Amino acid sequence: MHPLSIFRSPVCLNCLSKWSPWRRMSTKNTIVPPLSKKQQKRKLKEETITQYAGDNSKRADRVYAWGCASTGAIGIPSYLKPEKKGQHPIYTVRQPARIKFMDRANLKVTKVGCGYGFTVYVTTSFRGNRLYGTGINTDSQIGYHEFPRNTGRVLDYVIEPALIDLPLDHRDTTNITQVACGRGHTLVLTDKEGVFTLGNNAYGQCGRPIVEGEVFGQNPRVHKMKDIPDNIAKIVCGHDHSFLLTTDGEVYSCGLGCDGQTGLGHYRTTSQPTKIRGGIEGVKITQIASTGDCVLALSEEGDVFAWGNSEYNQLSIVTDQTQINIPKYLPLKHCGKIIKAASAGSKCAIVNNNGSVYTWGKDKHGCLGLGIQRDQYFPLKVSIPAETHSIQCGVDHTVVLCKSFC
Repeated sequence: MHPLSIFRSPVCLNCLSKWSPWRRMSTKNTIVPPLSKKQQKRKLKEETITQYAGDNSKRADRVYAWGCASTGAIGIPSYLKPEKKGQHPIYTVRQPARIKFMDRANLKVTKVGCGYGFTVYVTTSFRGNRLYGTGINTDSQIGYHEFPRNTGRVLDYVIEPALIDLPLDHRDTTNITQVACGRGHTLVLTDKEGVFTLGNNAYGQCGRPIVEGEVFGQNPRVHKMKDIPDNIAKIVCGHDHSFLLTTDGEVYSCGLGCDGQTGLGHYRTTSQPTKIRGGIEGVKITQIASTGDCVLALSEEGDVFAWGNSEYNQLSIVTDQTQINIPKYLPLKHCGKIIKAASAGSKCAIVNNNGSVYTWGKDKHGCLGLGIQRDQYFPLKVSIPAETHSIQCGVDHTVVLCKSFC
């Protein structure tokens, strides 16, 4: 039977081809019904080309964060200002969340620092080396941010990464190599112009003399650290104290020492960076971790040393005391070879040579990233859908830099 014989009256082929649910498929006057949903899915599957990643494929850079989001430290503005009606703000992120701001701005994050409710990123792009900050800014620890411009309205909280301006003498040739954040202060290390400091210096944590009554909030001034060794390779900020690590593996500290966190064998305040001895004397230290007042130090051989506060039993492996004012060796078993360490007040974290992350301590706001909010007294592996190569801990949030698996 001819296809057109099903109609009782003559129909123009051109009109018929436009009439749903029939369509003209060829110039041979053949009329066929449209594909069903099941047939459409099957056809789409047949036409889909699957491309598998080869050995030489380029792995993408990723930035993840979790923990307390109420301060803006996570850097995802929709958590605090929902984009859709009916949505509620998100104040706690218990599992890793991807920070997409860097992708939208075409920025590659090379270093990150986590403080008490704020985060600072060192980035590179076609514009060069830049510094961005997000979160609490009550002590100008992430710079001076006036919004709207020329209104005198200075932001105490920033909920998305914003550019931090540094008083560099040679902006085109000086690179920012590292950033570190404490409770209310930030240190910035450059390759040619030394160490810059922002924020609170009430205890000498910025390595400069304490000024009685100094106002830190809404202050645009950025200081440069003086009278320090010329071979500073790394910087670290604790709660209200700081560390400088030299290329020789020596460690210098300054700031508040009431919990032994400066590692100088006493509990006093020190505003001038001083060399640490104790258990790390003669040992080449490659990394120091201390966002809070508990300190971890990693040696060239992969050994871990610890001192400072142990109120939440984070150092219970080596002591029953709540404070240690000199470095002690910390044996960590069944975690593989440790290549990175992080510590923040009540929690600790390590990364092994396989890119796996282990955390332990007090699980405030889900900052351990274990999915279940409860305190952890020994290292436990965190589930992350990528290979971790760097980690930073704030007191109530954590950020890791990763590579995708393919």
